[in-house]
Amino acid sequence: MPHLLPDAGPQRVLAASNFVYTVGSGLFLTAGVLYFTQAVHLQASQVGLGLGIAGFLSLAVGIAVGHLADRRGARGVYATTLVVQALATAGFALADSFWPFVLAVCAATGAKAAGLAARSPLIRHFGGDRPQEFRSYLRAVTNIGISLGALLAGWVVQVDTLTAYRLLVIGNGVAFAASAAILVLLPAVGPGPAVGGPRWIALRDRPYLLLTALDGVMAIQFKVLTVAIPLWLLAATTAPRWLVSGTAGTPAWVAATLLMTAVVVHTVGELWHSAAGFEVSFALAPQHATGQYLGVFGLGAGLAEALGPGLLIALCISWGRPGWYVAGSLFALTGLSAPLAVRWAQRRRPVRQPPLETAVPADPAGRR
Repeated sequence: MPHLLPDAGPQRVLAASNFVYTVGSGLFLTAGVLYFTQAVHLQASQVGLGLGIAGFLSLAVGIAVGHLADRRGARGVYATTLVVQALATAGFALADSFWPFVLAVCAATGAKAAGLAARSPLIRHFGGDRPQEFRSYLRAVTNIGISLGALLAGWVVQVDTLTAYRLLVIGNGVAFAASAAILVLLPAVGPGPAVGGPRWIALRDRPYLLLTALDGVMAIQFKVLTVAIPLWLLAATTAPRWLVSGTAGTPAWVAATLLMTAVVVHTVGELWHSAAGFEVSFALAPQHATGQYLGVFGLGAGLAEALGPGLLIALCISWGRPGWYVAGSLFALTGLSAPLAVRWAQRRRPVRQPPLETAVPADPAGRR
């Protein structure tokens, strides 16, 4: 990364808004489930069911709101999604039973999916010649913000009181509201140019839909380190419990060594996957429909979020070692298929005409 801060102006405003937002997200990602089980006294199965319902209901929201951002201007739509998240998070503090919890978490999850789609036209508009690189920069900011939020959440877990958990929820909501307020400093972005043809063009773009599906399958790998390996570690390995391992029936030092090697390889692949997703999702989306296309692309990650943990548990934990081979083969085949899908999408893209003034070189007399 050439510099730690983006260019002054809109890029820095977006980065600041994203940083504040992700600090709040880090608070809730780390200890949110504990709030519902310890403070609201819901059963873990109820929390899981509610999160699953919210995940499925939010899948289509990103497409609709992304299209709205294209047609009505992205800044206002994106800011609205942040305000809705702040209000929904405040609703967590009022939820005292299962159905109020489901209502609040559905609103928060839907607004989050909508916000990711609505932000995409802003990234393309203010991202310069390579908006994909700016999107990658925002991803790095996200990682830093979530890490800081997780540190604050550690205090909440350590204190383990009702007041501390409520402060966590309040802090999360305040962060979302502050993130929306920062966007006031961002120049307004008008609606994209009106283009004839079908309204929901992203849903008719078969190569892009195929890439969305492939990205969704590959996105299941994000749950390998957070779901499958910890459960496998506790159930079937001899590695120290503070480590994570995919081996069984081996000495502890061998398991630990294999673990470290596997995590490094997995992390490199995870970074490549993320970078490739940023590239193809932006590069293959027409500029006038960025929000709609990125909303569609988010369907893959949404399905992986909803279905990935259960699939990995069934394969890697319930089935055992053969399931790990199946999961690895699934990721390998998906990765090998992706370049073919990208080439198909590139062939289907309309040919871009050069600017009029450079279409035909001028001769010394000024004639065309």
